[in-house]
Amino acid sequence: MPGSFVFTIGIALLIIILVMLFFTFIPVGLWITAFFSGVKIRIGTLIGMRLRRVIPSRIVNPMIKATKAGLSLGVDKLEAHYLAGGNVNTLVDALIAAQRANIPLEFERAAAIDLAGRNVLEAVQVSVNPKVIETPQIAAVAKDGIEVIAKARVTVRANIERLVGGAGEETIIARVGEGIVTTVGSSGSHKDVLENPDLISKTVLDKGLDSGTAFEILSIDIADVDVGRNIGAKLQTEQAEADKRIAQAKAEERRAMAVAKEQEMVAEVQAMKAKVVEAEAEVPLAIASALKEGNMGFMDYYNMRNILADTDMRNSISRMADDKKQD
Repeated sequence: MPGSFVFTIGIALLIIILVMLFFTFIPVGLWITAFFSGVKIRIGTLIGMRLRRVIPSRIVNPMIKATKAGLSLGVDKLEAHYLAGGNVNTLVDALIAAQRANIPLEFERAAAIDLAGRNVLEAVQVSVNPKVIETPQIAAVAKDGIEVIAKARVTVRANIERLVGGAGEETIIARVGEGIVTTVGSSGSHKDVLENPDLISKTVLDKGLDSGTAFEILSIDIADVDVGRNIGAKLQTEQAEADKRIAQAKAEERRAMAVAKEQEMVAEVQAMKAKVVEAEAEVPLAIASALKEGNMGFMDYYNMRNILADTDMRNSISRMADDKKQD
């Protein structure tokens, strides 16, 4: 009795395990849900998904939503998109949203957008409800040298046809910034921009900045315009300071040349004085030679000495008189 009881218990556990494995491997519950939702899918197809390592619920549940929304999607297409790395649920939601908004969106294009790395559902939503992109503060300088700081809000709508291969928001912001800089830079005065900010909007819109992007620009509104620094005055000040340094350098160069010239003249004077002293040293020799040769008498020599002594006395008296005047 105990042996047969244990055997019966073992058989029952084995059956339970087999049943659990059966319902785990074969999603009968999912098949029943799909059947009563109007989705025609075979058990063999679900088993094939298991063998291909595809989670059946990732395919069947989006198919149920698509069927209830009136879309006709094949299992093979959804499974192929899943195996390619796409998001089947987001894809189906985008197709449903596009159908409700009367936006022509085919499965192949939606799948391409999703596989390209873009959120296809967000793209459809932006196509229905335009998005506002706010640019950072962009500084530009008018012709009068005054800096103008502007901020713009760009209202865009997604262009489904250009989502694959089209540029994103960064390109829109960069092009709008370029348009702002061009408009302000071509203005004669910063007051013109402050008085008519719509000049920036018109210039940017006329350039067709949305070409080659995934968006269509609906409007560009200048949210804020401020006056910045006086760049022109700053540049003039810096130029004047540079000219001043150049002039100082040239003046210092001329002063150094003058000092060098002065030293040269002092040296030249000293050289001439040396020659004078050398010439004066030859005078006694000449006098001695004249006395020796009889060309000059002793009385002549004494008269010359008296004249020199008289000259020295006059010079001394003159210096004493000058000193008294200065006192």
